[in-house]
This record gives sequence, structure tokens and C-alpha cells, in this order.
Amino acid sequence: MKLLRNTVIRVGLEALYFSGAHFLLRPIFAGVGAIFMLHHVRPRRDVEFQPNHHLEVEPEFLRAMLAHLRALDVDIVTMDEVHQRLQERNFARRFACFTLDDGYRDNRDYALPVMREFGAPLTVYVTSDFAEGTGRLWWVALEKAIAKASSIEAPIGGVKIRFDASTPAAKQAAFDRMHDWLRALPTEHDMQREISALCTRYDVDETPIARDLCMSWEELKAFADDPLVTIGAHTITHCNLARQSEETASFELATGRARIEAKLQRPVLHLAYPYGDRIAAGRREFKLAKAAGFKTAVTTRPGMIFPESADHMTALQRVSLNGNYQDARILPVLTSGAATAMWNGFRRIDAA
Repeated sequence: MKLLRNTVIRVGLEALYFSGAHFLLRPIFAGVGAIFMLHHVRPRRDVEFQPNHHLEVEPEFLRAMLAHLRALDVDIVTMDEVHQRLQERNFARRFACFTLDDGYRDNRDYALPVMREFGAPLTVYVTSDFAEGTGRLWWVALEKAIAKASSIEAPIGGVKIRFDASTPAAKQAAFDRMHDWLRALPTEHDMQREISALCTRYDVDETPIARDLCMSWEELKAFADDPLVTIGAHTITHCNLARQSEETASFELATGRARIEAKLQRPVLHLAYPYGDRIAAGRREFKLAKAAGFKTAVTTRPGMIFPESADHMTALQRVSLNGNYQDARILPVLTSGAATAMWNGFRRIDAA
């Protein structure tokens, strides 16, 4: 199903490019700016099974996007500047903002050097448990378990189901099904219990994953000292906030922020919701983020920034720079707003 969806999206992007429809839609749907969403920035790994590849782009693709924006004479700004322009209704010039979720070490090693080439700022949203080295990146653990197995078993819907994992294609199908199952479990505890059981069964050590992939507090201190870098919050545990009680969700927001501020000795005013889609962040979470004192909060809902986004500062849409679609031809499509407009049924704002 995900392979089909990826194919449909790719065909749609190419259709917009080759038809030139994005030029016609740009004046209506480009908005006043865009907040771009990334996770990993790193060279492509030389392995066939990469189910989380959509979460990473290569440095050259990031460089191409930055060059494209400079050619369009778009201002590349901080999240503070996004907030200020929206608040002041200052839309004389179009802007772009680059945001990266989770706090991966490759943001420092590969993204920052590219951003420096263009004098472009970036915001990195830190999950405090990942920086502590105790957090659990379950989607990486799932990838590691399936990569090691020729078949894999999971208790889905109370029934033990065995998936073929003997080929890269079979592994991908197993990952997609198990990923959806894990995300649909009733509580975070249920998900962590099941992923831990899988790791035990298939001899995967979860404990070093966060330390291996994410910047530590000491690394973040040095990283945050760079004048191009803004540090934002991404909760304590990277949980689905919508599935938490209001008390727990508020604690995740406030304490995740407080821990970063205490460790880095700087204010943290911007938030990214973990997962950030409709089933992880909605109206309640938008209100909680505002109550927690965040100036802005970003979702993963696709969309450009419009003047009316000023009324939804804790429900800002982003444009994903997705590892599955790293083709320079689509850059003018992405910056035109045509792709996100079509995805949203031509609605400009999705803050419900």
C-alpha cells in the first residue's frame, strides 16, 4: 500500500512538473512562505532494505533546494522570524524556514555545513530522552529486527502472524504492516512493550540506538552555539501526544522544554509535535502547546504558510523534503504550493 502511495505521489509530482500546472497554481497556493521539514541529512546508505529512507535526504538535495530558493530571491529565516512576520503581517517578501526533527547527529555533520554555504539558519527540534541517550527510536529498532530476520512474527489483533522477510521487498511489506500495527496500538506502553519483545526475540539491542544516532547534551551545547542554529522542543519521549491524558501531554510539553533549557542554558520557544499528523496532534494539542508558552508549533500536515496562518501559530503546516522524492525537477513544484494544495483538496489551512 505504501509503495502504491509513493508511486502515486511521484507520478503526481512529475505530472505537475511536466504539465507546467505548478506555474499556474503558484500565485494562488505559494502563500507567503514555507516551513520545510527534514529529519536526517546524510549520504545514502549502501543497503537494499531502507524502510525509513523517507526520513533522510542527501546533502546534495538539500544544497539544490537552498540554491533554488536563493535563485527565487526567497528569504531563508529563523523560526523567530517566521513568528515575527506572521505576527506583524509582514509579507513584503516570501520566506522559507528549515526545520529538522529529533536531534540527529547528522544534522550537525552534514546539514549544518550545507546551510553554512548559504548563510541559511536552521531549527532542530530535540527530543530530550534522545539527547539523554535513554530514548527509544522504535522505528529504527523495527528496521533492525526485520533486517536480521528471514521471517518475523507479531501478535497482530491477538493473532500471531508470521511475515516473510526473505527478500528486501518482503521485508518492506513486513515493515509497513508492522509499523502501522505498532502506531495503532492503544497506548505508548503497548507499543514499547511490543517493540521490546520483538527486539528480544530477534536479538536486537535497543539501548545504543539513541546514543548512536542522536546528539548528546554536550554535542548539542556546541551545536547550539552556532549562530545559524535554533533549538526547539520535541517532547521528552517522542510520544503520540493525542493518545496521552491531558496531564501527561502537558508534562511532555513543559518538561521536555524545561530540560532542554536547563541543559543548554537558552530559551526554547518553538515546538514540533512528534509524528505531527492528524492522529498525533489536533486542537487539544494546539491549545496545550500555546498554554505551555510556545511561540510556534509545527505539525507534519502538508501545506504552505499563508497570512491566515497567523491565527494558528501552534498548528503550522510544513512541506516535507522526503527521501523518496529527491529529484531537482520537483523543487519548483514544492515551492509553488501546488503539490500540497492538491493533497489538501485545495484548502489553504488545515488546523482542525
